[in-house]
Amino acid sequence: MTILALALMAGASAQTTKEDFQRRYQNLVDRVGAGGIGVEPLLIKWEAAFPEDLNMLEAKFSYYLQKSVTPTIIILSQDRYLGREPVVPLKDSTGRSVNYFEDYQYSDSLFALAGSALDKAISIAPSRFDYRLAKTNSYIGYEKESPDMALQYILGIVAYNYSSKPEWTYPGMEKVDNEVFCALIQDCCYSFFRIGSPFSQEAFRQLSEEMLRYNKDNPLFLDNMGSYWLVAKRDSKKALKYYNKVLKKHPDDLTAIRNCILLARNDKNIKLEKKYLPMLVKYGETENDRNSAKARLTALSLMEK
Repeated sequence: MTILALALMAGASAQTTKEDFQRRYQNLVDRVGAGGIGVEPLLIKWEAAFPEDLNMLEAKFSYYLQKSVTPTIIILSQDRYLGREPVVPLKDSTGRSVNYFEDYQYSDSLFALAGSALDKAISIAPSRFDYRLAKTNSYIGYEKESPDMALQYILGIVAYNYSSKPEWTYPGMEKVDNEVFCALIQDCCYSFFRIGSPFSQEAFRQLSEEMLRYNKDNPLFLDNMGSYWLVAKRDSKKALKYYNKVLKKHPDDLTAIRNCILLARNDKNIKLEKKYLPMLVKYGETENDRNSAKARLTALSLMEK
């Protein structure tokens, strides 16, 4: 065998495949984490060899997103922040709450690099719905209490879905039909709701209303509207209207049932609570749920005597 042939064989064997890069990356991440030492040099080599490899772009997104975040601690008087309880709840000498919350600050430049990697992945695989959700969730984290970009982005996806009817794919799912699509959008609604700020509650309302435009009687989004009026606006009458609309077609909807009971208790409306407790007795998920509802009904009946 000639020296040239041996050199060619050695060069061929030294070539690194996509799978090799993926294995090296996963082994490294298992040891140091997605944003750890040594990950960036590997990503640079991986991208140079396979610039359109989706696994590389996912890894690049994860790396720069993690590197963009700096954990911090903030002190607030409120009981919750971004849907989270304080890591250290305290009181000052006057009894005022002094709560320590985990927070984070973003590097705009690193966050932009993460977004660019994800945008490229979306351009290569536009049917991958998990990439769209990853972008939405990254916006939600970045914008915190004012998720304006996140809302506009997810509203654009909803409009595109119902106007163009794309064939979405999602890892681990055979098919993303309308039921699955609604469930995935509901996850975004919940993310807005749990933040709990006035801006995020309005985002929750807008996204829920937009989904109801295309899914008129969907109980997920009708329940959302009930929760918006109950929690954000404290309007029991409007909240009850939405929950009753759900229960008319879905009498076993536990979200509506439980929230109607909660609403009645908040309003100290015993008659209304007694209307919905039997539904929990009948449709409660656990025996404990059903027995608690029975006991409450008995207690209310005794109170009225």
